[in-house]
Amino acid sequence: MSDSEYGAGVPLIEPMPGSPADGKRKRDEEEPKQSKRAKRRKNKQPKDVHDEDLDEAAGLNRSVGRMDSRLLADYMAQRTKRFEPDLSFVELEDRYVPENSICDTSSWDGERTLDQLPAFIEKFAQGDLTKAPKSNGAPHTIVVAASGIRAADVTRHLLTGSRGLRKFEQKGTKVAKLFAKHIKLKEAIESCTRLKMNFGVGTPQRISDLVGDGALSTSNLKRIIIDASHIDVKKRGIMDMKETQVPLAQLLGREELKSRFGQPGGIEVVFY
Repeated sequence: MSDSEYGAGVPLIEPMPGSPADGKRKRDEEEPKQSKRAKRRKNKQPKDVHDEDLDEAAGLNRSVGRMDSRLLADYMAQRTKRFEPDLSFVELEDRYVPENSICDTSSWDGERTLDQLPAFIEKFAQGDLTKAPKSNGAPHTIVVAASGIRAADVTRHLLTGSRGLRKFEQKGTKVAKLFAKHIKLKEAIESCTRLKMNFGVGTPQRISDLVGDGALSTSNLKRIIIDASHIDVKKRGIMDMKETQVPLAQLLGREELKSRFGQPGGIEVVFY
């Protein structure tokens, strides 16, 4: 029987399973897949972040503190492209946080730890931060953290500062907990509608849900502070995990907020 009866270029004998030839064929098939995985691992780290910037002992990504407004805007955009690769150009534009809306905090020379957060806020925010707007559920400052546990830690430090003294919560004002841990959405909505708050602290998805419901008003909002330098035991920050970066980008892309970015008297985005 001639080769033509089998079709041109088709081998007459397939490699035996487990044979050297069969092993080589499998390696040849797997090599492109391994190359793609290696490329993805290589591209996982943002261009402006190096391993030596990730201080596991301190729980800090030190590169965030060195980034100016432009680099932070690019950092956020890069992470959005990575975690939402199917977004169209228009959708990516909707997620983009403009450079002129981001506060340049690269001049801060202190550690970006929780005990330094109150001093950091006082340096880059204007006005009396202990006062709350007259309307219920309408804070002047929102702090966004990666998890409920982290948000609880942030809340404690905003309440007491580094010396155990009462800090931003005074009589008639409230540093409100807007995170999901042990607090159901219905309870959070009821809490927002009856509290005069100066600060609201929560996770990206919960804050977005409260804004979407109307329980959390953005009418008096002056700044959104993102707890960006903090990393977990796997050296991941709020912008390095899909489950937190995507809702964060969606929150910042909400029309109630985005329409006031970069405007006089508008909303400023501050990366801590």
